[in-house]
Amino acid sequence: MEIRVLSNNKEEGKLSFIIKDATPALANTLRRIMVEEVPTMAIEEVEFRKNNSILYDEIIAHRLGLIPLKTDLKSYNLPEKCKCKGEGCARCQLKLTLKASKGSGIVYASELKSKDPAVKPVYPKMPIVKLLKGQSLELEATAVLGKGKEHAKWCPCLAYYKHKPIIEIGNVKNPEEVVEKTHGNIFEIKNGKLEVIKDNLFKYDLAGVVEEVSKGEVKVKYDNDIIFYIESWGQLSCKEILNQALKTFDENIGMVLNLPAPSLQVPELLLPVSNPVARDIDCAEAVEEELAVLVNVVRHVEK
Repeated sequence: MEIRVLSNNKEEGKLSFIIKDATPALANTLRRIMVEEVPTMAIEEVEFRKNNSILYDEIIAHRLGLIPLKTDLKSYNLPEKCKCKGEGCARCQLKLTLKASKGSGIVYASELKSKDPAVKPVYPKMPIVKLLKGQSLELEATAVLGKGKEHAKWCPCLAYYKHKPIIEIGNVKNPEEVVEKTHGNIFEIKNGKLEVIKDNLFKYDLAGVVEEVSKGEVKVKYDNDIIFYIESWGQLSCKEILNQALKTFDENIGMVLNLPAPSLQVPELLLPVSNPVARDIDCAEAVEEELAVLVNVVRHVEK
C-alpha cells in the first residue's frame, strides 16, 4: 500500500491523497474516526445576564454552540479525562464573554472575548443576532472539548473518499458535447479526439453523465486505489485532524491486540478462504501494518 498526496490547500483547509490498493473498510474507519473521534472546542453552556433581543436564550445558545472555535489540543483535556473529573478547571474549560449594546446592528462572533487568545472563533463575521434600538445582549459562555459522536458542533471536518476512476474512450462522435456537459475539466479535445486530462482525473465523479452523453463510447471503471478528501471546518488543520485520527486508530488497534485470546474467535464464514483458521488478532495486526503505511501521509503534508 502506497500513499500519494494530491493537494494540500492550507488556506482553504483542504487535503486530498490517494491510498493505493486500500480497502473501503480501512478508508471508512479512518473517515469515521475523523468525524466522530477527533476532539475540538465548542461552547457547551451559556449563562445569560441580559437578553432583550428578538431571539430567545435557547436560540442564541444554539447558535453560539455551532460557532467553530480554534482548538489547541495540547492545552486542554476532555472533561472525562481531566484531573478535576469534569467538575471544571482551566485545563478542561474556557470562558468566553459577550457584551453588546447597539442602537441597531448585527452582533458578530468576533465580539466574543476569550480568556485564551489561542481559542477564538474561526469565522469572525458569523452573525449571532441583530439588535434593534434599545436592545442589548450580555452573557458568559463555557467552551469544552468534545467529539462529533456526541454532537455535530464538535465535528472537525468533512471527510469522504471514493475509488479512483479508470476512463476508457471509444469512438466518440460528439466530443464537444462531452466536454461541455461534464465539469471539472476532465476532458479535452486534441486533434479532434476526446482525451482525458490525467492531472484532473481524481476530481471526476460523473460516470453516469459521461456514459449517457457519449452514447456509451466513454466507459468508467474503478480500481482498488482510494482517493481520500479532508475539508476542515477550521478548528484544526487537516494535518492535525489526520494526526489525531491516526493516533486514535492506533490506540483502538492496540486495544484489540491486548484482548485475551479466547475473546478473539471469529466465525469461520467471516474468515478469508486462504486462511480459515485466522483470528481477530491476525486481522488487527494486518490493519496495524496498513496503519503504519498510512502514517506516511502526515510526513508528506507540509508543516
